[in-house]
Amino acid sequence: MLETRPETPLLDRIAGPSDLRRMPDTDLAALAREVREEVISAVSQTGGHLGSSLGVVELTVAIHAVFNTPMDKLIWDVGHQCYPHKILTGRRERIRTLRQKDGLSGFTKRSESECDPFGAAHSSTSISAALGFAVGRDMGRPTGDAIAVIGDGAISAGMAYEALNNAGAEGRRLFVILNDNEMSIAPPVGAMSSYLSRIYAAEPLARMKALSEGFEAAMPEPMRQGARRARQLVTGLTGSGTLFEELGFDYVGPIDGHDLGQLLPVLRAARTRATGPVLIHCCTVKGKGYAPAEGAADRGHGVSKFNPATGAQAKKSGGAPSYTSVFGKALAAEAARDDRVVAVTAAMPEGTGVNIMAGRFPGRVFDVGIAEQHAVTFAAGMAASGLRPFCAIYSTFLQRGYDQVVHDVALQRLPVRFAIDRAGLVGADGATHAGAYDIAYLGNLPGMVLMAAGDEAELVHMVATAAAYDEGPIAFRYPRGAGAGVALPERGDVLEIGKGRVLDEGEDLAILSYGAHLQECRAAVGVLRAQGVGVTLVDARFAKPLDSDLLLRLARGHRALLTVEQGAGGGFGSIVLHALAREGALDKGLAVRTLCLPDRNIEQASPEQMYADAGMSAAHIVQLARQALGLGGDVIPLKRAAI
Repeated sequence: MLETRPETPLLDRIAGPSDLRRMPDTDLAALAREVREEVISAVSQTGGHLGSSLGVVELTVAIHAVFNTPMDKLIWDVGHQCYPHKILTGRRERIRTLRQKDGLSGFTKRSESECDPFGAAHSSTSISAALGFAVGRDMGRPTGDAIAVIGDGAISAGMAYEALNNAGAEGRRLFVILNDNEMSIAPPVGAMSSYLSRIYAAEPLARMKALSEGFEAAMPEPMRQGARRARQLVTGLTGSGTLFEELGFDYVGPIDGHDLGQLLPVLRAARTRATGPVLIHCCTVKGKGYAPAEGAADRGHGVSKFNPATGAQAKKSGGAPSYTSVFGKALAAEAARDDRVVAVTAAMPEGTGVNIMAGRFPGRVFDVGIAEQHAVTFAAGMAASGLRPFCAIYSTFLQRGYDQVVHDVALQRLPVRFAIDRAGLVGADGATHAGAYDIAYLGNLPGMVLMAAGDEAELVHMVATAAAYDEGPIAFRYPRGAGAGVALPERGDVLEIGKGRVLDEGEDLAILSYGAHLQECRAAVGVLRAQGVGVTLVDARFAKPLDSDLLLRLARGHRALLTVEQGAGGGFGSIVLHALAREGALDKGLAVRTLCLPDRNIEQASPEQMYADAGMSAAHIVQLARQALGLGGDVIPLKRAAI
């Protein structure tokens, strides 16, 4: 009897998108199952955005099977759902390097593949970019159709509506696929969701109604409920058009985003018939096809390495609490003492730690959705009313609300308290999420008080300081991950504004540390002392107002001064240099060096590896200090056990 040999997996036949277009439709569903298994296997080894990627497997297969990618430009909003896309576009062999040093990005990235025409990692940019490609096509550039895939959370942001409005007015051929999985990182909130959830119409309003006729009735529960909710998401009152039709789009849907029998004919019909902008509404399930993800509260949005058989994630080793949790508990404690304390977050309650306060005081925590601009001005309004708002936003996302920080907060000297999480380099999310610029972009603003926590105990003090400060805007930054392991105070002290703290004294060199790189500075001090160098170590605490008295004392009493910060050029070091120049301290032979992030993006790796790449390890601090003192010396890697 002849042995039956297993057939070659379909995925092994895929070198790029064109291979999908040569496949019969009957094979595409099986291919999707293999892609889903590959995503689960890969992410179990790397960690990453599992649920969002599993939710778009069939949609990804269908888009590449119908559209002429990469000539047609497929633009994923945020890009955290792009793992199936990467597998199908020539990157399968590297998929287990996701989010690792020298590996694939966890988001779309132009430098990685021609199939990534537009990089992303922040939300709500896809429609604007797709319209740009459409204009390029119509002006004779060598590009085909543009397809934007955007989630129901991301489409609630203002930038997405600005783009929809402009695209509808332009009337150009453009495809927007609304991936409606009922959930972004946190449940979508805001007036848009409230408005849409209460609207009901008897039947879908679709330009290609025949394609979706009977769709809802044929679906099993609970998918039928999902379809009903999805239809309500975009359907106007009976007798009126959908919101998207009012904006100039043809609307198709809702359709089952996991059924290739529906996806393929709908996409083909849309591609064949469209003359202007089209919105295709797909219902999907985040974490689809993997029970541990589907059953998780966040649908497996962001996971660490896990056991693919059980879904059990690798437990983090015990030790110091995270800065985020320390902030969340300190904020809740301040809220318990002062009923004027309120908190604002932009779709990141767990990520910023304000969920801890929300558990105790739910009526005083406001999640405004993916709307950083609104979050800042909303907080400004509350501050003007006499409340004490904490606006908790990642450094990388606060960039999106910068005009509001300038115009609505700083110019009016309103006491908004900015809690800036994920300051500095953040690891696997890479350059798109680096908190590199907040010191510089906030340091320019008159009247802005800037603090940075050297450790988690300092963070507790800074929460108390911000809560008590009513004279204008105040911001404090802290990194991602675990703290230094220092003992936490029962209650934070209100710090004297603009005053640093001296931790060690020495006569040769002064190191002025701003923020969480204090631990690297401590390590460097130990090495320098062993080499016979006397070092004064100062935790600056404040960049604005700067402790000028302490700074001048350091300048007078040392041969060299070194500033260290986890931020880009133009930040703390520049503030110190300006202050020294104003006082004429640079004319007296003082050697000054500034250590900050270099003028380039630092690619994904562990934070320790990223700071080493940036030239900011303890060994680099030692080298720069020796150079400033005229001692020379190369960078020698330091063994932590010896420090």
